[in-house]
Amino acid sequence: MGSKKPKVVIIGAGMAGLTAANKLYKTAGSKELLEVCVVEGGNRIGGRINTSEFCGDRIEMGATWIHGIIGSPVYKIAQQINSLQSQQPWECMDGDIEPLTIAEGRHELNSSLVESISDLFNKLMDFAQGKLVTEDGVSNEIAKSNNGLSLGSFLRKGLDAYWESVKGDREDIEVQGIDKWSKRSLEEGIFAMFENIQRTYTSAGDLQMLDFSAEKEYRMFPGEEITIAKGYLSVIESLASVLPPGLIQLGRKVAKIEWQPEGSLQFENGTNNKAVKLHFVDGSIMYADHVIVTVSLGVLKQGINQDSGKEALELESLDNEEIIDGFSKTISSFLLNSKHFKKSNDLCCNGHAESNFKVEKVLKSQWGSDPLFLGSYSYVAVGSSGDDLDIMAEPLPKRTSIHNSNGCSSPPLQILFAGEATHRTHYSTTHGAYFSGLREANRLLNHYHFMDI
Repeated sequence: MGSKKPKVVIIGAGMAGLTAANKLYKTAGSKELLEVCVVEGGNRIGGRINTSEFCGDRIEMGATWIHGIIGSPVYKIAQQINSLQSQQPWECMDGDIEPLTIAEGRHELNSSLVESISDLFNKLMDFAQGKLVTEDGVSNEIAKSNNGLSLGSFLRKGLDAYWESVKGDREDIEVQGIDKWSKRSLEEGIFAMFENIQRTYTSAGDLQMLDFSAEKEYRMFPGEEITIAKGYLSVIESLASVLPPGLIQLGRKVAKIEWQPEGSLQFENGTNNKAVKLHFVDGSIMYADHVIVTVSLGVLKQGINQDSGKEALELESLDNEEIIDGFSKTISSFLLNSKHFKKSNDLCCNGHAESNFKVEKVLKSQWGSDPLFLGSYSYVAVGSSGDDLDIMAEPLPKRTSIHNSNGCSSPPLQILFAGEATHRTHYSTTHGAYFSGLREANRLLNHYHFMDI
């Protein structure tokens, strides 16, 4: 006979899946009110969080940053489990280092030139993200004309408006000591540098692909952006630590999910009344009342024959020798021509600067080509909107009042969806994934009127 307890199967042991499992088990599973199970297609927990060891250092192959520490649930967990300090060497961006901007030909740019464009770019981004309303109305006018277009288009129109306001003071002026570069061409290069930095905050290949309207909805927590010294995986392990052995099943890749928009499944033995049937690649089957799907957007898109980004796949296709050769030559060139390096004792050999820099090993991520992920994290593309993220978060069936030919209503909340791509304001982040897992767990707990005890 099938179990009379409601059974919840969670697909994916990443941040969203383990947050949901943690909440469901602590609230109802440990009291035997629910049967909870996590199935993970890979051989590890963590999903797109993957803390690894490489050449004696701990590095992050996936999620790296806590984006704002004030109000972040990830920061709170990391703080509680003492994961923010470590004696082990660790990758971390030092915010106190004063940046140096170099133009082609190894020309060091005056900081005032860089700062003027930096200020312009930051003001445009603040406006795009809803943090600033300009008094002169220039950005408002650009935004109106940019309706339905991209963030990249808005930024470029802002730069054009800036040049128009200082017309006659850019194109014909050469900057002393920097070959024949004009001030305008340098400003364009600096602006492009900030565009590329901004692009790295997203998974888009180009800012022209990002929807301008959605940018205002995106939210970040205030405070510092920091790494987790003992590794992001420590947060995942903390969430999983309350779950009993066997609740998480690794190497269980789901091939197909059958659900019933118009009534329960009629199984061969006639004894199992659970509404959802999961088929695994090894031929096994599992039945559930509810399934929380936490797979990445790339995997969901594959189901409707949409490809992941080409840029990532091209980078991942480079062999190790190509990477080693290109990176070694680039670093050697920097070291050979850097007056700042020659003054330091870093990377020295017998008291002399070592310019023949050679990389020996490569460790590269494969998020784009890994069939369990097919990409890194989501963004809202031109032509899409925050509404699409909300739609992806809607459970199936969409209505609970559907009746079949026998007059039976369709079981509610058969398929639920979680993951960073289902959170309208915190997509692309681990805390967005956390919130989505909590959302779906609470949806089920409310459905069964379970309360935290």
